[in-house]
Amino acid sequence: MDVFGPAADLYQTVRPGYPPEIADRVVTYHGGTPASVVEIGAGTGKGTDVLARIGAPMTCLEPDPRMAALLATRLPQVRIHGDTFERWVPPAGGVDVLACAMAWHWLDPATRNARARQALTPGGTLAIFGHRYDYVEPEQRAAIGAALRAIDPTVRERPADWFHQDVVEHGQFLDVRTEVFGHELPLAKERYLALVRTFGPFLTRSPEQQQRGLAVLGRLVDEFGGTVTLDLRTTLVLGRAGRGTDAR
Repeated sequence: MDVFGPAADLYQTVRPGYPPEIADRVVTYHGGTPASVVEIGAGTGKGTDVLARIGAPMTCLEPDPRMAALLATRLPQVRIHGDTFERWVPPAGGVDVLACAMAWHWLDPATRNARARQALTPGGTLAIFGHRYDYVEPEQRAAIGAALRAIDPTVRERPADWFHQDVVEHGQFLDVRTEVFGHELPLAKERYLALVRTFGPFLTRSPEQQQRGLAVLGRLVDEFGGTVTLDLRTTLVLGRAGRGTDAR
């Protein structure tokens, strides 16, 4: 499904990047600089920016041609494979590090963990990371949540540590670890609304729901004094591919 392609430029402009420390954490966990890194669902390269700091040859999987084209312009040193994770064929022997930034939920829940383990070398590293957008002020959180539920009662949020739980429960990886980075991100109204326009739940709603949502959020931010302060939480989950037939 072509969700993010039409918003590729806006996505690159307004989406916050990731803590540079993630690269160091991956290298330390892996036990040194890996020989290869593959990133699933690289998009315009927000996660790639950090992973490139590892200093290993990189391949990025990005099936959307508009996202991939912007990624190629920004980071010409990476190799881009224009296909989905499910259709990609890993190299013989696997890859050292398989990473995924804000895209794990787009993969097939029934197969993503097993496919990830099979794509890695024995002892290779899985690195999943992503942002969770919350609000510093409880009043802002409550008002915005109530407004969005009124427009679309089906809106649901995943638990903050859902992909850690997903990796642990599927039992494909050893030594699963989690680290959380956090900081406050104040945004003026137009920047905040632009960020909302890049979210998957927004982009998959009808045009009418999108317009209603932006109008309601704009009025709320005006009531907040023209600024929303996000509590930006970035979670990194690391796991190791077992060397035997069973990762448990």
